[in-house]
Amino acid sequence: MKVLFRSDSSSEIGFGHIKRDLIFAKQYEDVSFACLDLEGSLIDEIPYPVFELESESIYELVNLIKNQKFELLIIDHYGINADDEKLIKYETGVKILSFDDELKPHHCDILLNVNAYAKASDYEGLVPFKCELRCGFSYALIRDEFYEESKKEREKIYDFFVCLGATDVKNLSIDLILELPKDKKIALATSSSNKNLTKLMNFVNENPNVKLFVDYENLAQLMNESDKLIISASSLVNEALILKANFKAICLAKNQQKIAAWLTQKGYEVEYKL
Repeated sequence: MKVLFRSDSSSEIGFGHIKRDLIFAKQYEDVSFACLDLEGSLIDEIPYPVFELESESIYELVNLIKNQKFELLIIDHYGINADDEKLIKYETGVKILSFDDELKPHHCDILLNVNAYAKASDYEGLVPFKCELRCGFSYALIRDEFYEESKKEREKIYDFFVCLGATDVKNLSIDLILELPKDKKIALATSSSNKNLTKLMNFVNENPNVKLFVDYENLAQLMNESDKLIISASSLVNEALILKANFKAICLAKNQQKIAAWLTQKGYEVEYKL
């Protein structure tokens, strides 16, 4: 099957969509991506052919699907709604798999919600009758190293691990760390696409109890070496659950409210920074 992923990443919207798409893409053989070339995007790190789109126009995407004869379109994009999906289906006949994190309507053949709170019953009346529903933690897209790390007991080197996604769009990491005791060892993880990286580096230089990890490859081990995690209410939550870690989730955006509410209901510590 010839598969096209429609997803974006940038220093403003983060890397979460592309990161989970790359895990999901491993189950297919003929994969391509369609992305906007946004500032700080991960396009250069996608190990598949990438069609760089000139706009968010659905018709540009439709023409790409037709010209390249894609058979499956995987949509992981908040900017594409059910009406857009219906138009794509009408114009191309392509099979559509839609990611969803917000319990929104979709016009697709397969609906995938990888969040722990999701249930098939949540989508009654929101998707076509014959839509295949893949919902819940059993469908979580987690890198293999987290499953491997979950079997290991590590010495706790750090008192706290702080990570608000790859780009920390709201620049809250420093504020959260300043709320922690200064005598605690803190691991701060981010990426080179963080617009406030220079500020973070200066902060770490002035605070010897904080160590900065940029584009760190062994994130699973680093999380497992930390006594408590302070993380965004994002895909990091599923990774923390796999590790059975002690964590606090920070809800930073509207699309994180569902998982934040579920965590609160389950007794986990949650803070809202909307």
